Amino acid sequence: MSFTIEQLEIGQSASVQKRITEAEVLTFADISGDVNPVHINEEHAKTSVFGQRVAHGALVSGLTSTVLGMELPGQGTIYLGQENRFVAPVYFDDVVTARCEIVEIIKEKNIVKFATTTTNQDGKVVITGIATVMPPKAKK
Repeated sequence: MSFTIEQLEIGQSASVQKRITEAEVLTFADISGDVNPVHINEEHAKTSVFGQRVAHGALVSGLTSTVLGMELPGQGTIYLGQENRFVAPVYFDDVVTARCEIVEIIKEKNIVKFATTTTNQDGKVVITGIATVMPPKAKK
């Protein structure tokens, strides 16, 4: 499903929820090449500011892309930009919810801006940001 700019309104929102597993973090480390020991080495992570291994911020923020590309505006959306602020760590087996809410619509440019917020299972904010997208055009 997808929404064109004519179907969107300020305040509309969508979200996705996902458990972040050790296997996903290790796979992301392999794919991205980010093998920082705070993500993959338990002994090293114990000495870090977090006290244990944490998920990559880029892995967790990727859930915002899922919301935008699959939910709102949905399939066919072009992701133009993202500003993120990583507020708190995400640990293995945390359940995170990525939520995107429309805050600005620029119809003449077919641009929509979203406030993005990702929280953990306790409702604690782990990432905040602003996403800029181009929703799909109406089919002719």
